[in-house]
Amino acid sequence: MIGLRLKPVAQLSRREAARELTALGEEISTHDQHYHGADAPLISDAEYDGLRRRLDDIKDKFPELAGNETLSERVGAAPAGGFSKVTHSRPMLSLSNAFDGNDVQEFADRVRRFLLLAEDSALALVAEPKIDGLSAALRYQDGRFVQGATRGDGAIGEDITANLLTIAEIPQQLEGDDWPEILEVRGEIYMRKDEFAALNKRREDAGEKVFANPRNAAAGSLRQLDATVTAARSLHFFAYSSGEMSTNTATSQWQFLAQLQAWGFRTNEHSARVEGVAAALTLYQQVAAGRSELPYDIDGVVYKVDRFDFQERLGMVSRAPRWAIAHKFPAEQVQTVLEAIDIQVGRTGALTPVARLQPVNVGGVMVSNATLHNEDEIRRKDIRIGDHVVIQRAGDVIPQVVRVVREKRSASATEYVFPSYCPVCDSPVPRDDGEAVRRCSGGLVCAAQVAERLKHFVSRNAFDIDGLGAKQVHALLQDRLIETPADIFRLHRHKAALTVREGWGEKSVENLLTAIENRRQIAFDRVIFALGIRQIGQATARLLALSYGTLDSLIAAVDAAADDSSQAYLELVNIDQIGAAVAADLIRFFQLPQNHQMVLDLAQEIDIQELAAPPPGQTPLAGKVVVFTGTLQTMGRAEAKARAETLGAKVTGSVSAKTDYLIAGADAGSKARKAADLGVQILSEDEWQAMLQQITSAN
Repeated sequence: MIGLRLKPVAQLSRREAARELTALGEEISTHDQHYHGADAPLISDAEYDGLRRRLDDIKDKFPELAGNETLSERVGAAPAGGFSKVTHSRPMLSLSNAFDGNDVQEFADRVRRFLLLAEDSALALVAEPKIDGLSAALRYQDGRFVQGATRGDGAIGEDITANLLTIAEIPQQLEGDDWPEILEVRGEIYMRKDEFAALNKRREDAGEKVFANPRNAAAGSLRQLDATVTAARSLHFFAYSSGEMSTNTATSQWQFLAQLQAWGFRTNEHSARVEGVAAALTLYQQVAAGRSELPYDIDGVVYKVDRFDFQERLGMVSRAPRWAIAHKFPAEQVQTVLEAIDIQVGRTGALTPVARLQPVNVGGVMVSNATLHNEDEIRRKDIRIGDHVVIQRAGDVIPQVVRVVREKRSASATEYVFPSYCPVCDSPVPRDDGEAVRRCSGGLVCAAQVAERLKHFVSRNAFDIDGLGAKQVHALLQDRLIETPADIFRLHRHKAALTVREGWGEKSVENLLTAIENRRQIAFDRVIFALGIRQIGQATARLLALSYGTLDSLIAAVDAAADDSSQAYLELVNIDQIGAAVAADLIRFFQLPQNHQMVLDLAQEIDIQELAAPPPGQTPLAGKVVVFTGTLQTMGRAEAKARAETLGAKVTGSVSAKTDYLIAGADAGSKARKAADLGVQILSEDEWQAMLQQITSAN
């Protein structure tokens, strides 16, 4: 059977799309944690961008499946231990990507459609080189630098104020006197190529491990707990945008860049304001041509809609602004030999083939591994053990296998036979119709799945237990001190056995047990996410926690929803972003007796805190369920939905008893009739606009 990854999105059925969204979401979430949380990516930037692009294409074609992916709505990874945490007053977003001129044109077209602009209307953009570094937010009060933070997961970052004070290009006191009382400046920390080479030479001479590239060197330097280490390394800063500001001081991106310079910040000298896509692409070619001569690494050009009022209207999607896009550079390619293929078993039982490569230098980095995704990918590219292969790397260590060099194939090259049984527990590994991935059927019998589930359970976005990482989980499993999540909270019974373990002392055991005790009280959405249910990422877990309130209510509702004709099922699938595919996996999880018992056992050990709904005083729309129907005259449907969500509303596609408002445009049909039958409040477009105006004025 041809794998789904090989099918054009236009040819996918709805069922196939739902299955692939699940697989893509799981894959992307794993890579996010490795890239942002550990500065140790598993795949190249180009390969990651390809996964994101296909996911977005599927969601565009099947909008009703949005949310089916097991994908955190956060941007990066949770902040690391060792630094205090900083909650960003405005989220620090990532960027959507463009890979060619057509993508950039489509970006401009989407902006015009969203804003209801004419196709031939002028659209000014600011183009800025995309620095390959580490994002940081700098907070100023009355012109004085008071706090700096990393992006973290987009909502919460690490407080790195002391380290940022060592960077000469970050002003501690702003110049001039026209800055707002509160100002947050965002930009990129980076290391120059020559300084990177000198640092690695010093480390090599000292017998220390060298950094893979300037970005990793900058990240490692900035995350030093001892600021004197950071000060000994040369770091630089380019400013490019704002976060919170007490007073708006500019009307456009280009004007704001000029203000940043006047306040004492350095902005990129290759940035430019351009009119339209053609001019933007010309600048892209110029920057790409001079890329090798720059003293720092860049991996593309960022285009931003210049007008701030347009940016405000465009708003953002879950992880990126609608008003900006990153045009990435093509990946670098080299040849090497594929020496072996190994199988890794993931948390949900997915079997992933991994290529073991003859180590090769790609852009100054030695690489030796690459994911092969699934058996269809191996078959489609006709990859054999012993083949010479072309690999590409856009920015980090583990590349993507692009193709086989057929003319170099030797007679000894052997075809790879994908296993029919799990290499860990020897259980069958069936492949469902329409799915590209084989999964081990062993479940909790499979040691690999148990280990991966427990590693997920203690991860930062789940229970976040300090001192209990992958290495410790494997060791405790091997000694049979833990087998289920609840066992973690019973480890205090094995204190004596823990203390005598190699590498563990009395102090480290005390610290671990204290960290575990600190997690006995935990928010409901974290518990749901920690269970590792397929398609239940952080955003979906939060929706479920808000909708059902308690674990008992959730279990009872899911049990009742096993009957897809029940009211419980209808209420489940009507939750925003939860469709039939997500509901099926949720129901399937709790129907397995071992899972049901595992959850009940865990509940006896922890104190689950009900998740508070959005503060009702925030706006009158916070937490309200809104449905749009008919043709809107004053704004496009996408902008109307975005505006409602910005004010805290939940926008759904169907009317139910839980709907608070139906906004009826011209030619409203069956949804309006159903809303009337259910007693849902129906607002005309004018009434809706008046409500928005009143809310905006009050806030």
